[in-house]
Amino acid sequence: MDTLFTEMENAQRGKVAPLAVRMRPRTLEEVVGQHEAVGPGSWLRAAIEQDNLSSVILFGPAGTGKTTLAHVIAESTRATFVEVSAIGGTVADLRREIDAAEKRLVMGGLRTILFVDEIHRFNRSQQDALLHAVEDRVVVLVGATTENPFFEVNSALISRSRVVELHALSDEEIASLVDRALASERGLAGGYALDAQARQAIVLLAGGDARTALTTLELAAGMVGPGTPDAPVLITEDMVRAATPHRHLPYDKNNDMHYDVISAFIKSMRGSDPDAALYWLARMLDGGEDPKFIARRIFIAASEDVGNADPQAILVAEAAFKACEVIGMPECRINLAQAAVYMALAPKSNASYAGLAAAMSEVRHGPARAVPDHLRDRHRPGSENYGEYKYPHSYPGGWVDQQYLPDGLERGCFYTPGERGWESYRADAAARDRLG
Repeated sequence: MDTLFTEMENAQRGKVAPLAVRMRPRTLEEVVGQHEAVGPGSWLRAAIEQDNLSSVILFGPAGTGKTTLAHVIAESTRATFVEVSAIGGTVADLRREIDAAEKRLVMGGLRTILFVDEIHRFNRSQQDALLHAVEDRVVVLVGATTENPFFEVNSALISRSRVVELHALSDEEIASLVDRALASERGLAGGYALDAQARQAIVLLAGGDARTALTTLELAAGMVGPGTPDAPVLITEDMVRAATPHRHLPYDKNNDMHYDVISAFIKSMRGSDPDAALYWLARMLDGGEDPKFIARRIFIAASEDVGNADPQAILVAEAAFKACEVIGMPECRINLAQAAVYMALAPKSNASYAGLAAAMSEVRHGPARAVPDHLRDRHRPGSENYGEYKYPHSYPGGWVDQQYLPDGLERGCFYTPGERGWESYRADAAARDRLG
């Protein structure tokens, strides 16, 4: 139960708490953005307002309001709200909280909401320890994660919970949060003002992350003493840039953003857009991605997307990979840039890759087809009865009309040459050779 001393302690903590913590919404009305997740008519909003929440996992990038929503739930519910750290928490900690929740439920009919931030950091045994308590409603689980819960959270917990996805805030929403923090008594209390360029710089640096925006504002404000609401101190763009000189866009080498960015990189090369390929390459390098991982993807694209439209592409990709091994960062980024641009500008053909896929499908789903006798190995008794094999080099042009496919398959059933580059030229030449 809160007392006068509790209020005094909270007030003291508030004085030293970061701006992002002081400005954390306390009600649904204060939440900015996330209309799909907690807007009017949404399941989560109704559950919070009616204090009838069932287990939920909040999934989204950093700074989108997962912890904020957990604290809104804490302020709104009549249930006991308990928080467990997924970083330092143990199975014993979970069992202790579950036992306490069961006692509250049995002795006083009180529900317990258990908040687990970064729930993906719990190992399988820790997640398993929650299963029965969640299934029996001994606790209502509120989990928060920046990782895709369908990959990182126990499937049994997923099946017992509602997954609610949160999205990065828009520039307008970030700007409104910054303006609120400037004016609020919990924030900067009118002691500072922003010029238009400074506001734009904070929004740009935030990249949709509310916590980053408020931290940047606080750092910039810390460079000069506050004014008064009647004469606020102006924060300029130079002060914002000095406080946060480098923009950290979201990128996690092991999780969803990693796969999204590498996917965009590959598709940009495939789509012949060198500017986009360089942008996504820069995002990966800035995020600390392993350059050999990037080089491997370029290597694959050289065959999958460029193919024999430009046979030199695979040599360029191999050279870039070797450069990453021998030279390393930061210099090998130059080799990666050259290779990525080469792949983007090269003529494209997936004929080899598509042909192999068609052949694999035939092998797996078609009948067993015998090797034509004249193609069989001759190092066995009776091979003299296999029929004549025509050695192509013995014929003009190094080509002779002869069956190579098994019976039942015809030339052109798998490979259709592309219409661009070396592959198109060679396909036309081969056709001319066959026609004599």
